Amino acid sequence: MIRKKDKYQERRFVIMGIFVVTAVVLLVKIFILQVVDTSYRQISANSTVRYMTQFPARGTVYDRKNRLLIYNEASYDLMVIPAQVKNLDTNYLCNLLNITKDDFNNRLAKAKKYSRFHPSVFFGQITKEEYGGISDKSYHFHGFYFVNHAVRHYPYSIAAHTLGNIGEVSSKDIENDAYYKSGDLIGKSGIEYYYEKKLRGKKGVKAVVVDVHNREKESFLNGELDTLPVPGCDLVLGLDAELQQYGERLMNGKTGSIVAIEPSTGQILAIVSSPSYDPNALVGRVRGKNYNELLNNEEKPLLNRAASGTYPPGSTFKILNGLIGLQSGVINENSTYICNGPISHPIKCTHNHHSPTSLTEAVENSCNPYFWNVFHDMLNAKTFGGVKNAFDYWYRQVVGFGFGNNFTTDIAFASSGQIPSRNYYDKIYKGIWNEWTVRSLSIGQGEILVTPVQLANYAAAIGNEGFYYPPHLIRAFGDGSPIDSVFTTKITTDIAPEHFKTMKNGMKRVFEGEHGTARGSAIDSISVAGKTGTAQNPHGEDHSIFIAFAPVDNPQIAIAVIVENAGFGSTYAAPIATLMIEKYIRGYVKRTNVERRIMETELK
Repeated sequence: MIRKKDKYQERRFVIMGIFVVTAVVLLVKIFILQVVDTSYRQISANSTVRYMTQFPARGTVYDRKNRLLIYNEASYDLMVIPAQVKNLDTNYLCNLLNITKDDFNNRLAKAKKYSRFHPSVFFGQITKEEYGGISDKSYHFHGFYFVNHAVRHYPYSIAAHTLGNIGEVSSKDIENDAYYKSGDLIGKSGIEYYYEKKLRGKKGVKAVVVDVHNREKESFLNGELDTLPVPGCDLVLGLDAELQQYGERLMNGKTGSIVAIEPSTGQILAIVSSPSYDPNALVGRVRGKNYNELLNNEEKPLLNRAASGTYPPGSTFKILNGLIGLQSGVINENSTYICNGPISHPIKCTHNHHSPTSLTEAVENSCNPYFWNVFHDMLNAKTFGGVKNAFDYWYRQVVGFGFGNNFTTDIAFASSGQIPSRNYYDKIYKGIWNEWTVRSLSIGQGEILVTPVQLANYAAAIGNEGFYYPPHLIRAFGDGSPIDSVFTTKITTDIAPEHFKTMKNGMKRVFEGEHGTARGSAIDSISVAGKTGTAQNPHGEDHSIFIAFAPVDNPQIAIAVIVENAGFGSTYAAPIATLMIEKYIRGYVKRTNVERRIMETELK
């Protein structure tokens, strides 16, 4: 009897065949993953392999004479991978770190919010001494490990506003640049901020095998996955550390600033803002506490008065108005005006002196009526076809010296100051104004606001007889790369060189003339040209201001000094400026009696 063929028999063989083929494919895949393709082994090893960021050494910073201004000190960050934290003796770790349990929980919660599986900083900037007391116990704390992360040190404790500081990145920093991760450090101010990408270097990665006790055992895959960090670029600044330190001593107990520039390059030799602070105070874990104390200090030590403070230039501005008068043809070096001293109108003179007075005599005596008359006659000169057209000419000449706009500079957060334009007055006075409305501009008052950096640059331009280089801090990069070409590009004003020679003669008389306003600050054997200024201050005593350059015929230094609420420019600003000049050119100061008076005087 012939049995009937099972209609499902063939299907059974087909199904069995599918299972066999599937099993073979899976076996082959496993073989490839485990034997041929090492990436599987790497992935499976993640539970015992730690990928540690290798932070590069941040670039060091030197002054113009290769004196070290900023270097790195060893510091450590305690990292955490929340998903790996287990069997933790929380109290033991809290005691080692000297933190409360609530602080511990907050830090761990923050790390979990960032990522449960990727490392983040749990406790940052641990000193070498603290690290020594904790590191050998780290095997107790699964999920925690240390990475080396240097902090900055400032051996001279000077130029805090200029050198700046570093701090932990914000969420915005991370969002703006993929280089940064939570807990990384970044330049917050000064050159640390401006040259961050040069200074930071490039991170590396090191993969290490760790045992169940959280101890590093060996390099993973013989270091095949490791990358070396690239150190940051060193910087050489134009600053002279000794001159900077001397300037800060002179300004101790006073509010204001000093800016000194090398006229031939535009490099800043000293930039003092007072009151200041020790830059080392904003390093390490104490940074936050100290920063808040400085922020709430009523003397505002965090304000960089040299670059961000704005002031009326006072009588120092008369030199520029005189130059514009000469260039416009309204006056020449022999032009004279009558001065009636304190009864002069509409702007009185501060004292009686020879009258009629010439241009150089007017500079020597700082005669207000002389420069008001120059300004008045220039605005009414027929060649311009009206006061407003003439004012446009005056405005162009003024901004040509770098006033009223930000320099392209590496001074972080520098202010542009203010030079009022024709449109400014049209808006305020609804188009109805004339030379009488703006007469205060003739003596550097009114709506004019300038920064000490701009004033020093102005002095450099006069010393150079009509040109300047934008004031800047950088002198050279350690990797040999060129500095920004804008800093080496000469900017020429529209004033003819011969007019500068005339004004320089007047500025020499400020020291050498019988009635020179700074004759008491003259320096033996060093020729100096300068101009005193006393700027009106609606909030208190007048500001003492002075600009100068020396030697007159071949300037090596140009300087601006502002001492707030200190009265006449000759009282404090002039002696401070000339002491700085003497210190820089001669290397030491002969006038120790003047030096002692300035250093021992506190005006706060």
